[in-house]
Amino acid sequence: MRKDIHPEYREVLFHDTSVDEYFLVRSTLQTDQTKEWTDGKTYPYCVLDVSSASHPFYTGKQKLVDTGGRVDRFRKRFGNKSQINTANEEAPAEEVVAEEAPVEEITSEETPAEDSASEEPEEK
Repeated sequence: MRKDIHPEYREVLFHDTSVDEYFLVRSTLQTDQTKEWTDGKTYPYCVLDVSSASHPFYTGKQKLVDTGGRVDRFRKRFGNKSQINTANEEAPAEEVVAEEAPVEEITSEETPAEDSASEEPEEK
């Protein structure tokens, strides 16, 4: 391992100002500020806006946010067909009863075979 090319690895005091939480972690972070910790030692000091103590994902207070209204744009563009389809599936199917046409009874004395024989032949 070459000498004088690696940064100094030391303990650094991180302060999350949003929840006033302090973390003592080993890091290579270069900072000019120092602060005394509860153990009486002075450590390099770094201020943070967000850390695991304040980030909604890690605290369990995460809210689901629609990214850019993509769902709304989709519904506007293609309509809300998914709700229409589910409404049709949930509604009870109505039974369609088709009425049968009445069957005509042949009342003449001739049978259908005789009707075709009595017709005149077609001329060509």
